[in-house]
Amino acid sequence: MSKIYSVSELAKELGVTPRTIRFYEDQGLILPQRAGNTRVYTHRERARMILILRGKRLGFSLKDIKEFLDLYVIDTTQVEQLQLLVKKVRKRLVQLEDQRQAIEQTLTELKDIDRMTADALSAKGIKPETV
Repeated sequence: MSKIYSVSELAKELGVTPRTIRFYEDQGLILPQRAGNTRVYTHRERARMILILRGKRLGFSLKDIKEFLDLYVIDTTQVEQLQLLVKKVRKRLVQLEDQRQAIEQTLTELKDIDRMTADALSAKGIKPETV
């Protein structure tokens, strides 16, 4: 028999709050079973939560994650799921590369401003403060 988790047990194991788990349940991403009035989570919900948390950490939207999880249920060959995943991963890589270029440009500009400001203060005989 596979392990059954309460919301607090699952939250503790995954390093999230019970509220986080309930949020994903409200979004329809996980569907716990009921034991009386208590929600119980199976290995399936645990696995889905791991995928959801990984997707969020990688910057995917809840819509993307839901689409991916829904395909997992529909397409048992996982071909569609894998095709969607490669498409979404490549799109996310482009976004992150764009962000990295923007960050590198911002860092260069800030370093230039820092250098020019420090030089201007030094020219006035004032030692620039350090962070």
